[in-house]
Amino acid sequence: MTYRSILLNLGIDGPIEPLTRIAIDLAKRFDARLIGFCAADAPLPVTMAPEGAAIAAELWEQSRDEIRQRLGSVRGEFESLVAGAVKTDWRGAIENPDHALVRSSRLADLIVTSASQGASKGDSYRTADPGSLVLRAGRPVLVAAHGAASLPAGKVVIAWKDTREARRAVADAVPLMTLANDVTIVAVDRNPDDWIKDSVKDVASFLAGHGIKARTEVIKTDDDQANRLLDFLASINAELIVSGAYGHSRLREWVVGGVTRSLLNEFWLNRLMSS
Repeated sequence: MTYRSILLNLGIDGPIEPLTRIAIDLAKRFDARLIGFCAADAPLPVTMAPEGAAIAAELWEQSRDEIRQRLGSVRGEFESLVAGAVKTDWRGAIENPDHALVRSSRLADLIVTSASQGASKGDSYRTADPGSLVLRAGRPVLVAAHGAASLPAGKVVIAWKDTREARRAVADAVPLMTLANDVTIVAVDRNPDDWIKDSVKDVASFLAGHGIKARTEVIKTDDDQANRLLDFLASINAELIVSGAYGHSRLREWVVGGVTRSLLNEFWLNRLMSS
């Protein structure tokens, strides 16, 4: 398994260089096509007076014209940064970023984005929500550490839970883990039983079949499991965490669960998540 196409989600308000550098490096490593993506929209001004409708519509079109110009600038900067180093494509849209990005995910083996404001925060007209993305895209999502211009992945930690989402994440992360020097599978539970211990061993066996040597950790905790996991990641200076993403749809909004939200809110982490 490898990544042959990488979809890079760029924020319209920038800066785009750090995240683009990460994506270029990944595209080089895997000989992948890099698809630059950016989307934003403007809310329609609310007016109660009939005579204000025309003015509101005019202001809305002006805002969308500004977005159109900014999309052109982002594309130009993206193409300048790539400078022919890898094969590229571009997708830009004046549309809700979440919807446009999820639809474009069908193009990619891997999505690269950031969570500069954590999970489910920021202007939904100008910023894609990483939590919603990872739950809806049907593709692995690499959420890069805030401001990072490279992806150190020598020390990888798998946050293991015996679920469909975690199994999917482990399989999706195999190409990155083949580049790692140190892989740890960690399960955090209040009452770790033989079932959990056996599942961790099975993951290590699966990875060994791909030439990846992994050690295992089973941590018993009476504290909050997300906090204990974060403490462990910090204690070993983890460079990339692989995790299933958990959540549900609440009407039209996709809402991530507690551990997933905690991981997305940690700006210092590089996270590969699948759902």
